[in-house]
Amino acid sequence: MTQSNLPTALLRLLTPTLPQMLTVVRTFVLAESPSLEKAPADRCGAIIAAEWLKRRARIERLPQKHRGDHLRITWQPQKSRAAGQLLVLGHYDTVYATGTLAKMPFRISAGKVYGPGAFDMKAGIVQALFALEALQQSKTPLRKRIVFLWTSDEEIGSDSSRKLIEAEARRSDAIFVLEPSLGPRGLLKTARKGVGEAEVIVHGRASHAGLAPQEGVNAVHELAQQIARLQKWNDLGRGISVNADIIEGGTRVNVIAERARAVVDLRALRLADMRQLEKRLHALRPVTRGARLEIRGGFNREPMERKVSAALFSRAKSLAAQMGLSIGECVAGGGSDGNLTAALGVPTLDGLGAVGDGAHSAHEHVIAKTMPQRAALLAALLAES
Repeated sequence: MTQSNLPTALLRLLTPTLPQMLTVVRTFVLAESPSLEKAPADRCGAIIAAEWLKRRARIERLPQKHRGDHLRITWQPQKSRAAGQLLVLGHYDTVYATGTLAKMPFRISAGKVYGPGAFDMKAGIVQALFALEALQQSKTPLRKRIVFLWTSDEEIGSDSSRKLIEAEARRSDAIFVLEPSLGPRGLLKTARKGVGEAEVIVHGRASHAGLAPQEGVNAVHELAQQIARLQKWNDLGRGISVNADIIEGGTRVNVIAERARAVVDLRALRLADMRQLEKRLHALRPVTRGARLEIRGGFNREPMERKVSAALFSRAKSLAAQMGLSIGECVAGGGSDGNLTAALGVPTLDGLGAVGDGAHSAHEHVIAKTMPQRAALLAALLAES
């Protein structure tokens, strides 16, 4: 098999495997794996590891105390020493608590695969599994070691996996993130907004609202003025959004509020805008005399700018065209672990996972017929990177 007809050959090899893919998706989805429940997450991780073991890959379970264990799976070219590493990145934890299957059962209807975590992102893990199998069966020569890293805490911020992800990224020449694609066309994600969370805390002075209002400093009033300031920072055309989404303050209706706080969601599409937003946030000063501001937090994921993805997307588009497929791109407002790897300057392409819709919702689903196509695209990228 020549490299020129490899993408077509891989698609031809993978297309008949759809029934087997759906069987494995069912197995993974029925193994519920909520981020915050270690025991069921570990059971799911063991089931996933067993499937990869069948493909003769090297499995490492990286123990975690309070979360499911992370899985590091390695495929090493056998006939030659690997000249570099490729990282395939994803997660097996879901946002659904144990027992969700009772009201949201696994099912296949009208060509769509439903179930908690099917779209985000267990079908993506299955596609990677069959991509490796296709490379093995076709005896495609690989130049680089492939590491598949499946983490257990992406949906809750990747606190325990972040250092691991960054360490693997630094060893890698390219990173393919199997987060779901966008929309029915399966758009790849070549840019993502940076994401952050900040607290604006106001310290005022309590007083009786009727007997001595002049002696108080109303923290709620001050916070309202600060939120009005923050609202003016929104610039959706540039991809900047600032939203105060949680507000707390005061104790009783007849007591001038001594303390108030807002939790603010921060998003920016460009690194320069992210830095400017953080600078403005920490430069806030009180409007009300006697009030004091305390600012905590900021951005925890830098934007994934398109320049980090451009070359990989161009390659993916070319390989897809050889298979008779059209691949587009988009900007995603949400963050992923791809933000972490892109921040290190390592070429990163996101959204290579399942095609479908409804992540984190009751109608979450995967379009079944696209799974062999996405597996073939990933296999071709791994072979030619």
